[in-house]
Amino acid sequence: MKYLVILHKSKYGYDVHVPALPGCHSQGATEKEALENVKDAILTYLEMNADEFNGVKVREVEISFA
Repeated sequence: MKYLVILHKSKYGYDVHVPALPGCHSQGATEKEALENVKDAILTYLEMNADEFNGVKVREVEISFA
């Protein structure tokens, strides 16, 4: 699956938020590290919420800007 993430650079490194998963975020000293860390955060989020997502269909939708 693919998730849109928002990266924010600060003087401490990078913060990453996953808008589709409320409360799912991570950080890292570099952009690469932050993106790797958020993968773990997404997996943990999904595992913790597995019961809530039971029976829910998930699909990827592609959009294009005109």
